[in-house]
Amino acid sequence: MRTLIVSSLVVLLSACASQAPAPAEKAAASPSPAKASPQCYSGDHGRFFNVNEKTAIAGVNVVCKATSDGKAAQWMGDKH
Repeated sequence: MRTLIVSSLVVLLSACASQAPAPAEKAAASPSPAKASPQCYSGDHGRFFNVNEKTAIAGVNVVCKATSDGKAAQWMGDKH
C-alpha cells in the first residue's frame, strides 16, 4: 500500500516538474489616456455629470462644481 502511494507521488511530482513554464505575456504598451476632466457622480441618476451641469438630487437642486485644485468635482447647492 505504501509503495502505491509513494509511486503515485513520484509520478505526480515528476509530471509537474517536467512541464514548461507558461510564457510571460508582455504588457501591451498602450498610449496614456487623455486627462479626464473632473465629474460628479449621482446615485439617483446612476451616471456621472460634467462640471457646471445642473440636476436635482433627492429633491434638492445642485450643480457640479470643480474643486479649488481642479483635480476633482463635488455637488454644490444651486442658488437658482
